[in-house]
Amino acid sequence: MKTKAVRLYGAKDLRLEEFELPKIKQDEILVKIITDSVCMSSYKATILGENHKRVPKDIGENPIIMGHEFSGIIVEVGKVWQHQFKPGDKFAIQPALNYKGSMASPGYSYKNFGGACTYAIIPPEVMELGCLLPYKGEAFYEASLAEPMSCVIGAFHANYHTVTGKYEHVMGIVEGGNMALLAGCGPMGLGAIDYILHCDKRPRLLVVTDINEERIARAQTVFSKEEAKKNGIELIFVNTKNIENPSEYLRELTENEGYHDVFVYAPIQEVVEDGDKILARDGCLNFFAGPTDSNFSAQMNFYNVHYAATHVAGTSGGNTDDMKESLEMSARQAINPAVMITHIGGLNAAADTTLNLPNIPGGKKLIYTHIDMELTAIEEFANKAKIDGDPFFTEMAKIIKRHNGLWSLEAEKYLLENYKKTI
Repeated sequence: MKTKAVRLYGAKDLRLEEFELPKIKQDEILVKIITDSVCMSSYKATILGENHKRVPKDIGENPIIMGHEFSGIIVEVGKVWQHQFKPGDKFAIQPALNYKGSMASPGYSYKNFGGACTYAIIPPEVMELGCLLPYKGEAFYEASLAEPMSCVIGAFHANYHTVTGKYEHVMGIVEGGNMALLAGCGPMGLGAIDYILHCDKRPRLLVVTDINEERIARAQTVFSKEEAKKNGIELIFVNTKNIENPSEYLRELTENEGYHDVFVYAPIQEVVEDGDKILARDGCLNFFAGPTDSNFSAQMNFYNVHYAATHVAGTSGGNTDDMKESLEMSARQAINPAVMITHIGGLNAAADTTLNLPNIPGGKKLIYTHIDMELTAIEEFANKAKIDGDPFFTEMAKIIKRHNGLWSLEAEKYLLENYKKTI
C-alpha cells in the first residue's frame, strides 16, 4: 500500500512524498485519512524539528508524518483487534498517548502514523490505550476537530475553585458566575464560546475580548446575543485595542466584582496580566495559550493570591474523556466545530500551510488529504467562482451561504463527491 504524506526531515524541512507502507502486523490497523486540521502545535514542531520534545533526533534519516487532528475510515484490521474494529468504521484519534511514560505522539513521532497523509498504520499502543475512538457522526471534519475541541473542554474541566475554610477544590467553572475569554476570537476561542453556550455548566456573564474588529465581527455573526440569552448567558464582545485601561473597563462590566473564570488565549504578557487584574475572589486564571518561549512569564498579584484566593490553572491538550465528550456533543449537534474553520485545502497545501500558519489570517485550516487544492478561504469561494467561472466553486459558494458562512456536512459531501482534482 502506497501513501502520500507530508514528512518532517528537520527544522522547517517539510516534504510531500509518496512511499510504500509496510504490510500491517497482527496488532496494527490500516486506515484511510480523510481530514486533518492544521494545529499551531504542528507549526512549533516544524520550526523546532529534532529539538522539539516529541520529535525523534534521527528524523533526517527516519522522517515522521505530520498532523495529529485527523479522522478517516478503517481499511484493514490486524487479527488482534478484529473483535473490536472492522473495515468501513469511521474513527477519530486521541493523539495524547502518554504510553508507558513515552512522549511519542502521532504527528510528531511516528514514521507511518500521522494525519497529513492518504493512508497510515495505527500502532498497537493506540488501541491499548483506548485512543482509537469510534465515530458515529457523518462529517469527517467534526471528528478531526474533536481534538482541538477536547483541548477547549479539558481546560474548562481543569479550572477549579475553593471552599472557604476547607481544603477542598471544586473542579470546573463557577456556574452562574462571570467569565472572560481574553484574545478569544481566534479558532480556539470560538470553539470555547460554542462549548460554553451549550455545555451543562454555564456562566451568567461571558465577556470575549480581541483587538481585531474583523474577528470580532465574525464571532458576533456566528454567536448572537439572542442565542446566548436563550441559554441563560449575557454575551458581550469587547475590542480592547483602543481602550486605555482594559482591565479597569472589564471589571466595570461586572460592577467591580471581577471574573470567577478567566481564560487567556494568547501568550502575551499584557493579556495575562490583565487576566490577573480582573479576577474575582477565588478567581481562576486558565493560561490556555502555549508559548514558544520557554522563559515566557508575566506578573501576578500575590497579595490577591494570599488574601483573595486567586489562582492559576493551565492545560496542554484534552484527555480521552474530553474527546468523547466532544464527539458526543458534535454527533447530537449540541456544538458545531465548523465555527473554527476558515480555510480548506488539499494535501498539496499542507506543508506550506503548516510552515506559514502564524501568517495566515483566520481560524482553522482544514486539509482534505485525497484532493489537490490550494489553501482557500471559505469566504473567497464566491470570488473564486466569479473569477474562474468554475461551476464547482459556484455551487460551493451557495452551500456556504446557506450555512451562515460556515463549513458544513453539505459542503464536505459536495467537495468529496464533486471535486475532480485528486492528489
